[in-house]
Amino acid sequence: MTEKKLQGQVAVITGGSQGIGRSVALKLAHEGAHICLLARNEDTLNHVVAEISNLGGSACAYPVDASSNEQLTFTFEKIKEEHKSVDIFIHLVGGFKKIIPFEEITEQEWHDVFQLNLTSAFLSTQKVLPIMNDRGRIVYMGSIAGSGPNPYTKSYLPYGVAKAGLVVMVKHLAKEFGHRGITVNCVSPGTTATERVVAIRGEQGIRDLAQSNPLKHILQPEDSAAAVMFLVLPEAAGITGININVNAGSVMN
Repeated sequence: MTEKKLQGQVAVITGGSQGIGRSVALKLAHEGAHICLLARNEDTLNHVVAEISNLGGSACAYPVDASSNEQLTFTFEKIKEEHKSVDIFIHLVGGFKKIIPFEEITEQEWHDVFQLNLTSAFLSTQKVLPIMNDRGRIVYMGSIAGSGPNPYTKSYLPYGVAKAGLVVMVKHLAKEFGHRGITVNCVSPGTTATERVVAIRGEQGIRDLAQSNPLKHILQPEDSAAAVMFLVLPEAAGITGININVNAGSVMN
């Protein structure tokens, strides 16, 4: 029997209870990693944990608001106490509730979007790095919006600017922690048919967007999860500081 590539490793996934996060959790668990799932909704967390367990994997849940420094501190102390160290950290927290015209974006809205999409990544990484093993893996979830406005549909400025900041943060961290053999990378999906995005764009809007990309492909959570999976495998030990676009060719850069 072939040994699973992530056997014995501990993976922390923030925002892992639905959408792309759920797909990532299932893939890593299939390769033998023990999954520590972090998200706000305890019910959805427990559902994914049960799903992984039913498939023969190993996982546990930590309800937490990733935008709260205090809650993150408590949660990562608990992870350290229960698991000693971490091999893989994947941060998938992000998003926005609705597209607001530029003139109507309040300071509070700007702050909230940055707190969710960029500050949460910064705070979580500060907590995990002290307990991360050398040669560990860090992957963030960016967005096509971090490269610029979507040429085929409405874009949301605060979200795009926050995701652009995340891509730059990846490069700084990759340089700073490379001496430990830790790789730091980003995966940036195009508009993906998750429950949250369908609620914002509508099912027809998702289908229309798919017709504008070269592959005519409706992006699914599994598409980005496959890219994340590659970056945490041993074969990706020489890859760091990059952003992988998973957008069916809608933007090429």
